[in-house]
Amino acid sequence: MDKQPPLLSIQNLEVAFGLSDDALTQVVHGVSFDIYPGQKLALVGESGSGKSVTALSILRLHEARQTRYPRGKILFNDKDLLRCSESEIRQVRGQDIAIIFQEPMTALNPLYTIGDQLTEMLSLHRGMDKQAARKVVIDLLDRTGIIEPGKRIDAYPHMLSGGQRQRVMIAMALACEPKLLIADEPTTALDVTIQAQIIELLEDLQKEFSMAVLMITHDLNMVKRFADDVCVMKDGYLVEQNSIDELFTHPQHEYTRQLLDSQPETLVTELQIDADATPLLQAQELRCYFPVKAGFFNRRIADIKAVDDVSLTLHAGETLGIVGESGSGKSTLGMCLLRLQECSGKILLNGKDITALNQRQLRPLRRNIQVVFQDPFSSLSPRMTIRQIIEEGLIIHFPELDAKQREEKIIHVLEEVGLEAEMMLRYPHEFSGGQRQRIAIARVVVLEPELILLDEPTSALDVSVQKQVLTLLRKLQQKHHISYLFITHDLRVIRAMAHNVIIMHNGKVVERGATEKLFNAPEQDYTRTLLQASLYTK
Repeated sequence: MDKQPPLLSIQNLEVAFGLSDDALTQVVHGVSFDIYPGQKLALVGESGSGKSVTALSILRLHEARQTRYPRGKILFNDKDLLRCSESEIRQVRGQDIAIIFQEPMTALNPLYTIGDQLTEMLSLHRGMDKQAARKVVIDLLDRTGIIEPGKRIDAYPHMLSGGQRQRVMIAMALACEPKLLIADEPTTALDVTIQAQIIELLEDLQKEFSMAVLMITHDLNMVKRFADDVCVMKDGYLVEQNSIDELFTHPQHEYTRQLLDSQPETLVTELQIDADATPLLQAQELRCYFPVKAGFFNRRIADIKAVDDVSLTLHAGETLGIVGESGSGKSTLGMCLLRLQECSGKILLNGKDITALNQRQLRPLRRNIQVVFQDPFSSLSPRMTIRQIIEEGLIIHFPELDAKQREEKIIHVLEEVGLEAEMMLRYPHEFSGGQRQRIAIARVVVLEPELILLDEPTSALDVSVQKQVLTLLRKLQQKHHISYLFITHDLRVIRAMAHNVIIMHNGKVVERGATEKLFNAPEQDYTRTLLQASLYTK
């Protein structure tokens, strides 16, 4: 492959942002790499590494008014794309080099059907009339796995699922048969089974169209599955470039080794359960149905069974993993267990039936059951300091404490989660994602709960930060004997953290058991599909 001339050559690229030449912040420093025809190259790094900035610079997709390229070249067909006029670069976009974005819902225009958006590309770049373009679009949608493409072509983006929207984005990218496809985190927002389908689809289409693919990702599992070669970026620098086999067996740079070591590892220890002890939490035959209404009189015609006859038991100090794809009912189940969502059935907390308690009766129990959400930035008030955020619960649930005693507890819990005491006077926006998640954990741990619901607590974090947070949660569990309900679609995280697992699909529990036993010998086809998609290897 490397005997051919490169399809695209990035040479000593520097990228800086700022509104004037006197106030520039350089974010990419002297990056160089080549992409050859038919090559699958992965550009890997954590948030802020410069990988997406580098990729978007190829098609000059940054805001022109505040972007500078102090040095470097991006050569494509012997033409420097950084020196092209706007009309010249527009001819390259979509036709020779196409891009798939991370979130298709924001990349697709909600006001136009997917057919209109795809035919526009064919009209602009290939001069097709509407009827001919429509036939090509239906064929493209069919090849990317869209069911009934003749009907879906007239659908709007909001009428499609996340996986279907990403398939539409792939069809749009392939409409003009590009020589290079840039895939910027194309599966991050998708369920694991859909992720596997999209990767398989990209592999098949890459071979069919003989195109090169530049994959931007932080998921090393996906890199191992898909790529031929890898470039690793950190803080705007290219720190390592290697073949896939060499990088995973003999990583050269310390940062690469750190990334490889950041994959979730087993943190769970054997749980000793007293057979005579009352379980901390029990749920019996929980049901949560949402009515579907239609007609002039808005009558109930059906039910969406979000949680359908689910029972579970959680002991003190235990982590129970609740696993499933989007729409499986796992988050609704969590809300039902915390009495934040109306449901039928029975919920016992320390042997006491809390199902029929009203909100006033539940308030004293709230201290013992806390929640850590997926996105700490949206769950922390931007108008409150870290001290105020953590102190709020103490004021409600520990009214006997004075201001000095509250401050001592706040300092202690911040140090316990790996933060410094002086940070309590700062605001959430002044912290990184991992630090914000530590603050969210501190906010609940300070109340000394018996049970914490963890709703996808690491899915928004980089792999190295994810491992730090998981290690912190395990340390806190051992120290305080806390029980966790761990909701996630990431089976690698569950394997590292959970003593027992329940697998949910369409509101029902389809399989349950001890974590290692379930991973090593799953009984249900759906569980095997999830495992294969989440833990795939090349």
